[in-house]
Amino acid sequence: MILLEAHNVIIQQTLTEKFVKAGSVDVKFVDYDGVRFRISTPEKKTKLLLSMHIRCWDELLNYGALEVLQREYGARLQATPEPDYNVSIEIDLESIPESQEERDAFIMSAALFKRNALAAPFELAFKEFKDLEAAESGKGNFMEVHYRDEEAIYIQASPDRVTVIFSTVFSDETDRIFGKVFLQEFVDARRLPAIQNAPQVLYSNREPPLEIRHVPGLRNSEDMGYVTFVLFPRHFSNPSVSAATISHIQLFRDYLHYHIKCSKAYMHSRMRHRVAEFQKVLNRARPEVAQTERKTISGKTMVSR
Repeated sequence: MILLEAHNVIIQQTLTEKFVKAGSVDVKFVDYDGVRFRISTPEKKTKLLLSMHIRCWDELLNYGALEVLQREYGARLQATPEPDYNVSIEIDLESIPESQEERDAFIMSAALFKRNALAAPFELAFKEFKDLEAAESGKGNFMEVHYRDEEAIYIQASPDRVTVIFSTVFSDETDRIFGKVFLQEFVDARRLPAIQNAPQVLYSNREPPLEIRHVPGLRNSEDMGYVTFVLFPRHFSNPSVSAATISHIQLFRDYLHYHIKCSKAYMHSRMRHRVAEFQKVLNRARPEVAQTERKTISGKTMVSR
């Protein structure tokens, strides 16, 4: 299956072009989670302003998103964001890195703008895990990230694990069936020796997991599904592994629904192909009617089919 990229391709391509040749730009776009972006040159061609609006910004602020972005972007992070946006960074093309390798690294960092903001609650949970592990008791902060209209991510640290729960809405019955099949494959695949170190995955339809049943306003309907990931220390104890875990787990909801749509499109294409083949068989099987000639009294010929 195709793995989705954690970075934003539009940001990457736009910055790559402007690093080569500066010029005026005003690009607005929305990603698959409804997060709005804008890249513009409000003052001059050599100063790009990258802004982002994400619906769960207030929640992310409580979990340390501003500190994470300050760590990643430093002085480029603007104290006052662009109007109608939550956060902005300014990129001065006159002070970009000299080497191509450093430029590519900076462009990728900017393209991970949303990923870095959403990483805050995960990093906080990993820090809380270390304290709870030392104390051998207790529970970390219960964090809710409502990153979509009717869907959310719930994160909580324990002395031996970090639990991440996704709530997701399946728009129709077919999506629900595909989703159940895919998630069952996640459970079965973990039994293979090569990937036994993968996080444990649990799926429940309609009924919320025990960890979040105290949350008010949870939907209890057939179109609602809950996916639980259990992260153990091996998934985040190493800084590079931790960064990869955060990047991949953020994209799980989009990964799931993307492959549901791809599977449906593939099945529809196969069905259309099969119908076309059946039509060819029917056309070849059409009986041929013998033609007979008859002549009238005047001598004209009549052909009957």
